[in-house]
Amino acid sequence: MSTEATGSLRAGEVTVGIPYQSDAGLIFIGRIHTPWAQSRDCPRQGDRVHGPICRIEVNERWRAALQGLEAHSHAQILYWMHLARRDLVLQSPRSNGEVTGTFAIRSPNRPNPVSSSLVAIVEVGADHVLVRGLDCIDGTPLIDIKPERCPEAPRPKGD
Repeated sequence: MSTEATGSLRAGEVTVGIPYQSDAGLIFIGRIHTPWAQSRDCPRQGDRVHGPICRIEVNERWRAALQGLEAHSHAQILYWMHLARRDLVLQSPRSNGEVTGTFAIRSPNRPNPVSSSLVAIVEVGADHVLVRGLDCIDGTPLIDIKPERCPEAPRPKGD
């Protein structure tokens, strides 16, 4: 990590070297571990209060960025649905013959399979975050973690 004051850095800001960039410029900052091995096993939308605890592991390079997250009760998790189809523009999500455009539904099958889940934070560790409310398969690449304000909902307790 670098703490040099260069360019547009402000006092106290820290940078890390950026790894090789993928075709879209995406940098995966970790992996998500859930109880679901296949997409058909995942819940449609995660249960932020009673759903299973899932583990978000943050790569070593990005762990310092977790500092201060423990002050928040919820976070928006952005992830890359790496096993999703990317070629469907019209879909029949209920397999009933009714067709809908990909951008009009929340299917994981999209040209750029970016997804997000609003989760409840259970614990923030040095290298991980435990959350409730995810709906992705085990091993999903993590794009970003963004704190959310949900003052009406208390932080869930761990099991």
